[in-house]
Amino acid sequence: MFHVSDIITTPPAEFASPLQRKVYETFAALDIPFGRVDTDPGLTMEDCRHIDAKIGLRIVKTVFLCNRQQTEFRLYVTPDDKPFVTRDFCAALGGIPRVSFAPADKLQALTGVQVGATTILSCILPECAPVHLVMDREIAESEWFACTDGTPTCFVKIRTKDLLEKYIPHSGHHLTVI
Repeated sequence: MFHVSDIITTPPAEFASPLQRKVYETFAALDIPFGRVDTDPGLTMEDCRHIDAKIGLRIVKTVFLCNRQQTEFRLYVTPDDKPFVTRDFCAALGGIPRVSFAPADKLQALTGVQVGATTILSCILPECAPVHLVMDREIAESEWFACTDGTPTCFVKIRTKDLLEKYIPHSGHHLTVI
C-alpha cells in the first residue's frame, strides 16, 4: 500500500535537501500558506493518483528540457495527462530549436533535484538562474497548484496566484505561459 500522510500545514521537521529548506523558508518569508503530504517515493503515475486523492487535486508534470548543445534549459510545467509533443512545444515558444529531455546531471546541477522530484519551485535557487520557466496555460489559470517540494517524498499544494505573483517574481525569473 502506498503511504500518503494527512495534509500538514507546517514545514518538515528535518529537511532532505537545501532546496527543500529554501522552499519552506521562501513560503514563510512571502506569507504563502501551503498544505503538504509526506509520501512513499512518488515516482509513477499510479503513485501520483494516491497523492492526488489526498491533496485534492492533480499533481502537475514538470519536465526539464534542453537544446542539443545543452546550453539552453527549460522547466516546463504541464498537466500530468497532457502528452509532451516537442514540435508543438517549440512552435509555441516562437520556433525555438528542437528540445529533448535534459540529462540527470544537468537536472541536479541546475535545479537541485534528482529525477522524480523535478519542480518549478527550484527557481528559487541561484543555480537555476539560467533556466527558462514555461507553464501550460491550463495550469496557470487554475486556482490551485500541486507539485513536489524538491523531494520525491513530499508534495505541496499552494494557490497558483501565490506561485505566479509572489514565489516566481521573488526568484527573479520570468515565466512564459503557452
